[in-house]
Amino acid sequence: MITLYSYPELFGVADNNGYGLKVFAFMRLAGVPFIHEHIFDPSAAPRGQLPYVVDDGETIGDSETIIAHLIAKYRLVIDAGLTPAQRHQNLLVTRMLDDLYWVMSYSRWKDERYYPAFRAALLREHPNLDEPGLLKAKEFNAQRYYFQGIGRYTPEAAYARGLADLAVLAGLVPAAGYVHGKRPTSIDAGIYGFLANMWFYDIDTPLKQFLAAHQNLVRHCTAIHDAVMHG
Repeated sequence: MITLYSYPELFGVADNNGYGLKVFAFMRLAGVPFIHEHIFDPSAAPRGQLPYVVDDGETIGDSETIIAHLIAKYRLVIDAGLTPAQRHQNLLVTRMLDDLYWVMSYSRWKDERYYPAFRAALLREHPNLDEPGLLKAKEFNAQRYYFQGIGRYTPEAAYARGLADLAVLAGLVPAAGYVHGKRPTSIDAGIYGFLANMWFYDIDTPLKQFLAAHQNLVRHCTAIHDAVMHG
């Protein structure tokens, strides 16, 4: 049995981090049985980052590496029909989601307009957390943002990056079906991982406001959500 280790849920989303939710959604869409263990401490993970999986005693980290491992080992056909051009597009979108991650994270931990609501939600849904621990995480993330670069932006400039990424997704995601046709593929799981962590949050950031104005993104997000949570 495969065990997925990732961050805990929040606002009804199975993982409050886009990368862990991407792997969760991929495994559900691909029909891979697994156990989901929620943890806050990533120190035991490869490179100290979540998510990771343990598969027959083998530990694999990094969401892309996990998905590639599962496809190869279990001969999953979720992406079997993709053309080379579609696979290239998937890589470009995946890298763009890496950029969007930083803006989404910034909106939670750095922007003082939204951090209090995020903090309150964490404390409400996870009573094992406390204020000193969250303050330590906030300070740690501030360092990450500074060295990555997003922490040196004004909020308006930071959100401009994220909104530009979302605009690309709005032009890519169809009004019906999924990115590459009638059935979801791995890139749909990846997009869901990040959109769900904006749309289902009860925090009205500029990112969520953009989603609300683009019903194709909302439809895609809710369709994948229903499939992986209730399918």
